[in-house]
Amino acid sequence: MDVDIVCVGFGPATGGFLTTLSRGLMNDDGTPVVESKVMPGMPPQIICYERADDIGFGVSGVVTRGRGIRASFPDLNPADILMTAPVKTERVVYLLDPHGASRRSLGLKIADGMIKALKFMLPYEEHGFRLPYIPPFLQKHGGFVTSIGQFNQWIGGQVMGGGVAQIWPATPVNQPLFDEQNAVTGVRLVDQGVDKQGNPDAGFMPGMDINAALTVIGDGPVGAVGRQIDERLGLPEGHHQREWAVGMKAVVDLPEGHGLEAGTVFHTFGYPEPEIFGFIYVLPDNVASLGIFVPSWYDNPVRSSYRYLQHWMTHPYIWRYLKGGTLRSWGAKSLQESGKRGEPFLCGDGFARIGEGSGSTNVLTGSGVDEAWATGVQLAEGVLELLKNGDAFTKENLEKTYVKQRRTSWVEREGRIAEKARDGFGSGFIRGMIGMGLSGMTNGKLNMPGKSVPPHQRVKPLEEFYRGRIASDEINRIRQECREKGQSMHDALMDKAGWPSIEFDGQLLVSHQDALLMGGKVQAPAGYADHVRFKDIALCKQCGSQVCVEMCSGQAIYANPDGAEPLFDREKCVHCGACLWNCEMAGKDNPEHGNIRFVAAAGGLHSSEN
Repeated sequence: MDVDIVCVGFGPATGGFLTTLSRGLMNDDGTPVVESKVMPGMPPQIICYERADDIGFGVSGVVTRGRGIRASFPDLNPADILMTAPVKTERVVYLLDPHGASRRSLGLKIADGMIKALKFMLPYEEHGFRLPYIPPFLQKHGGFVTSIGQFNQWIGGQVMGGGVAQIWPATPVNQPLFDEQNAVTGVRLVDQGVDKQGNPDAGFMPGMDINAALTVIGDGPVGAVGRQIDERLGLPEGHHQREWAVGMKAVVDLPEGHGLEAGTVFHTFGYPEPEIFGFIYVLPDNVASLGIFVPSWYDNPVRSSYRYLQHWMTHPYIWRYLKGGTLRSWGAKSLQESGKRGEPFLCGDGFARIGEGSGSTNVLTGSGVDEAWATGVQLAEGVLELLKNGDAFTKENLEKTYVKQRRTSWVEREGRIAEKARDGFGSGFIRGMIGMGLSGMTNGKLNMPGKSVPPHQRVKPLEEFYRGRIASDEINRIRQECREKGQSMHDALMDKAGWPSIEFDGQLLVSHQDALLMGGKVQAPAGYADHVRFKDIALCKQCGSQVCVEMCSGQAIYANPDGAEPLFDREKCVHCGACLWNCEMAGKDNPEHGNIRFVAAAGGLHSSEN
């Protein structure tokens, strides 16, 4: 099929692109500003393919200043979007460990002791110290809180209602199409009617080729098309994509008398482990979006995001607001936290990159939705200029229009300030926090140095990580027992290390498996190949920790009793992509990449609230 422009992935970046492009392509009398090259007499043919089964199945609660979004909608009223409210109150809270189970350095233990000793003079309550001052770079005054799922539905409805662009959900894109000169000429959709290994089966239909003059890639940090372009073209010199986090999130009906007004924003750090950050965004109608971020620089080989989420929720400072609440939806998402350092080539002949996969996320302010939106708007304005001038979508022309505008924008300026903000975390939590403060308060002029390394060099062996807490022979016993049962090790190891058990209440504190049933159903339609694959079984056999099993957000990857490569159950996969960047084995094709291939597929978590 021939179109003028094809987009891959529908999120805030593509929403900004299609909104701006649609407005600029039609005259007031309803005639097109320019004609389609593939369908003369008609407006340009624009189509967007989204992997998820609905454009509202994005998994994230959001707080944003909304500068770029408000520029596109000057009269925006947050009440027009479901689950959206203006920011009213902000808190940054350092959570102390009420159980003595988390790993804390000597410096942090001293700081904790000083806070406890002076707690009667400080804003301290329920094992939490509320910072009396919020640095300007963290403040979101004038912004709003929302659900990315509801925001996407609101934007998608306006784009589709305009009649200029089409959005097709449940249509995963398998790969970009290249010509002999490395120009992108479109995309190929995934094959249908295949078995789990991708072999033709009953009803086989090969993926359709969508030929386009411009391919817009906004498929996020783990999108198959963006990653394949990176693999083919490499990254700009000095850039890397080693810093990640998994966001484990939930939407909750708050209990009566919780005392939090809509628009209240909490940001926490310090617990359940110092490196893990948390958030609460209070939405209208007594609903809250909440969660934690488990980063790549936290080198625990058994990073159980779900259990860490529950320990965070039951911290006394947090639990007093949540006790008696009910889980509405649940999910997880990978975040590319290399920021500007992870920026790929933004364009080439026939293609352009926008959004989080283009390195737009600001790792200092912890914001990405508005930045992603702004990059989509910038590309659309450049595309409109090229279309009106009749110019081709070459790398040179896209650099003159899109990239030049992006380089002079607030997205670029603030991204430069944040570029080295998190380097210090490579050398420890305290250095990391000091580094963020230095970068933010000096506009990036001063930073805490640190070295970034890929996961296979950073993740410690279990025996080293738990040295002094769990004996090696006990770790070996737990490893063998869990593999025989096909279970992950994190519960047994955390129990042994002194973490208290979670007392399930059946409505908010539930088992991991119940969360998959209560908080968003996983859909994995037949006729598609499995999207998580292990490249080299020999490497899997050498792996001692199997971080992919421990980190899996939906327990879709599980231990193989035979000791071979882990097993995969796509009926539990929420498509967060955590396995992709958590493999501790260096890939033979590229040491920067692990031993897991994460390809395009349909389905995923069904929840429009998260």
